[in-house]
Amino acid sequence: MSASTPTAMGSTPTAFTPRRVLVTGGCGFIGSNFIRYLLTSDPAVEIVNLDALTYCGNPENLRDVETAFGGHRNPGLHDSASRYIFIRGDIRDPNAVSRAMADCDCVVHFAAESHVDRSIACADDFITTNVLGTHRLLEEARLRGVNRFLHVSTDEVYGSTLEGSFGENDLLDPSSPYSASKAAADLLVLSYYTTYGMPVMITRSTNNFGPYQYPEKLIPLFVTNLMEGRRVPLYGDGGNVRDWIYVLDNCRALDTVLRQGEIATVYNVGAGNEVTNRLITDTILELLGAGEEMVEYVTDRLGHDRRYSVTTERIQALGWAPERDFRQALADTVDWYRANTDWWRPLKDAVC
Repeated sequence: MSASTPTAMGSTPTAFTPRRVLVTGGCGFIGSNFIRYLLTSDPAVEIVNLDALTYCGNPENLRDVETAFGGHRNPGLHDSASRYIFIRGDIRDPNAVSRAMADCDCVVHFAAESHVDRSIACADDFITTNVLGTHRLLEEARLRGVNRFLHVSTDEVYGSTLEGSFGENDLLDPSSPYSASKAAADLLVLSYYTTYGMPVMITRSTNNFGPYQYPEKLIPLFVTNLMEGRRVPLYGDGGNVRDWIYVLDNCRALDTVLRQGEIATVYNVGAGNEVTNRLITDTILELLGAGEEMVEYVTDRLGHDRRYSVTTERIQALGWAPERDFRQALADTVDWYRANTDWWRPLKDAVC
């Protein structure tokens, strides 16, 4: 696979200790898990969460965090006892971004429109949020001189491969408006290092799963459908392959890159759990005691990538490795959705 993107290793890193972190999209799935992880693993860190609360940004994801760590909703309020501040605002809004980034020494940027099916139906929000919103954050971070800007991307920017695995320097070949918007944001982020010397870094993770994932995604959709006695919609022949990573393993990877990663460097993040959608479906059916009759085969998604696969030697060189066994983590995720029907049922009712 040919190298074509400016993702070569940057300068030798120096250890970085975050003090006050701006997390964008922190009420989403991975963002909320990252906030909870960072606050509990580092007793000195403070977090400002900027989230527009679109359909998949759910403040209930962090209700326990607000109780335990502060949760002021006014950016002007802060005291030594409060380590968490929530600000409702859009990353495309210069005023909201300026207020949220004040006194922050680093940015971890999750906020994005991310559901491929939605991007195929209507790409407008994906372009404005994922590209223009990222640009707004970069400009504010440049003007404020933040010490780290970590952009959270996806392995989907590489496109599909039937053989081998993509390395960080390989060609970007996105297949959907979603992945194309993320690829554009990646290149924009890297350009801010080349042009302005901004201390940027990027992670491209494989498919995440775990608690608090919005129930339009494959695993929570299938689990909750079966719990409601509804069939699960499997695209095509179910042979599409993804590498699945438990969300807390990804959170540790993000923290590792933030503290130890090299500037102007891209890090793939994967757990080596490459399985077909059919196998995921069969495992969920087994865990919930359901049979083949609960599978509904549906017309395949437009431009559906067959297989994603990435190399992870670069991040493993920082000392990170996945910790969770895939099947056990999937079983734990099923148990979480079983125990938290009050969290996901209103979300599914709203979508319907």
